[in-house]
Amino acid sequence: METPYHYIKTRKEDHIFHLILARPAKRNAFTPATISEIAHAIEQINQDDGITVVVLSAEGPVFCAGMDLKTFRDESLDVRNEAIPHIDISLGEVFTKLHKPSIAVVEGDVIAGGFLYVLGCTYVFAKPEVRFRLPELDLGIFPFQVMASLLRVVPEKKVLQLCLNTDYFSVEEALSVGIVDGYLEEGALQNLLDKFAKANVSVLKAGFESICQLKSIPTEKQYSYLMQVLDKLR
Repeated sequence: METPYHYIKTRKEDHIFHLILARPAKRNAFTPATISEIAHAIEQINQDDGITVVVLSAEGPVFCAGMDLKTFRDESLDVRNEAIPHIDISLGEVFTKLHKPSIAVVEGDVIAGGFLYVLGCTYVFAKPEVRFRLPELDLGIFPFQVMASLLRVVPEKKVLQLCLNTDYFSVEEALSVGIVDGYLEEGALQNLLDKFAKANVSVLKAGFESICQLKSIPTEKQYSYLMQVLDKLR
């Protein structure tokens, strides 16, 4: 039986798991309950050996407008999902727990905390007209959570420039700094999905888990650690 989510939709098609942001009336702004639902879905994805790739998409004209600030200030305004555990964790951290390839299909604007979704995915493909914006500085705050995720893919100097610029920027700029990997083209997306059809899920999970572990392992010990992982797979 599928979990009845409030803010997201999910479906499985063969080896592909679709995770869909489904709060278009609020521009897919995420709440604490949304984060718990996504964390629960990711746990199910990790446990299902029939899934080798995840596709993240969104309903409506805006991919994600970031945090729903009202619900984070007053969680009584949120609709907590009683069918799943409630967790207190950053959306960015949730995506570090996904141990399978993921593809963000971006067809609408990405604003503020919405960056956490795309920066948490292995691949990001966007329509040419999509725009990106970090407006936090104009609101008297700083995009702290997004900054941490940006540092995974963008040089530090450019991260600061992106955080200080509150204007919209284009897919072209997002491509140039590595936030986006390519334009959304149906044929190319399907080819990538097909490549994972026969992937060994144990190998995929070992690779993703290892790259997370490497961050906390001293350089001189990384190769011996990876040899141990390889020996286990053998």
